[in-house]
Amino acid sequence: MNFLPDSPHTHYRRGLIAACSSFIIWGTLPLYWYFLSHVEAGEILAHRIAWSFIFMIFVLIFTSRKQLTTDLHFLAQDKKRIGFLILAALLITANWLIYIWAVTHGHVIDTSIGYYLNPLISVLLGVVCFSEKLSMPKQISVVLAGIGIALMTWQSGHFPWIALLVSGTFALYGAVKKGLHLNPVSSITLETFIVLVPSIFYIYNLSQNGRGHFPFGDVTTALLLLGAGIVTAVPLLLFSYGANELPLNVLGFTQYISPTLAFFWGIFFFREPFSADNLMSLSLIWVSLIIFSLGERLQTQTSRYKQRTRI
Repeated sequence: MNFLPDSPHTHYRRGLIAACSSFIIWGTLPLYWYFLSHVEAGEILAHRIAWSFIFMIFVLIFTSRKQLTTDLHFLAQDKKRIGFLILAALLITANWLIYIWAVTHGHVIDTSIGYYLNPLISVLLGVVCFSEKLSMPKQISVVLAGIGIALMTWQSGHFPWIALLVSGTFALYGAVKKGLHLNPVSSITLETFIVLVPSIFYIYNLSQNGRGHFPFGDVTTALLLLGAGIVTAVPLLLFSYGANELPLNVLGFTQYISPTLAFFWGIFFFREPFSADNLMSLSLIWVSLIIFSLGERLQTQTSRYKQRTRI
């Protein structure tokens, strides 16, 4: 039996598989919500929160019970972090609600554009909230993305609010999480716990009024609602593992798997309208992301080189 520790290459490979798997699951979620399109977004969200919490409890029992205790003590020592945790829970709940509503109302491509924009919105939040400096490639990428959004607005005649709400809530969620420093399993469990009571009350109220789909609806719908917790928690756990094992520049490239899959689902499965003019606008965003990613990679390599020369 081999008791030798895993090599860095093994950790890298496992991290890459985990990260890619998480983004493939996220990119395929529009299909999952499509089969629940006869259920209102609020009910789907409530079940997503409730079953995610139950699933995470099982994960905690088998993996991170001691870590949860440590994180709770950590939160108790700094009441400000409790406020950040509540804010994170509200932001991810808002993001889930907007996303589910958009997918079930024919706006899959808009959600795809939103998640393409997410890293660029995060950059702007870094400048505003953390006084981070923008390199020249990042400045160019932000300007190009802004031009792309302006073109979309002009071509469609309305502001792309769905894309910006999806990207904005998730980017803000990431910024808040940056200040929490909690174990991913503990954080997801606590975030769902915070909004658990309203979710259960909402599910109960729907069932009392005869409008609920669980457990008295058809079996397929009931199973899909129950599975909402699994399809929510599993990719988050895979992503957390991948983030710990991969360099940020690799993780940055893999995150585009999800919106790319959603984009193609929107065109070829949901048959949403997408013209050549729309493609031109989105191409500006794609170019901005390529410049952004290459700039991030160059910045990382430069930083490593400077560290080596100091040694």
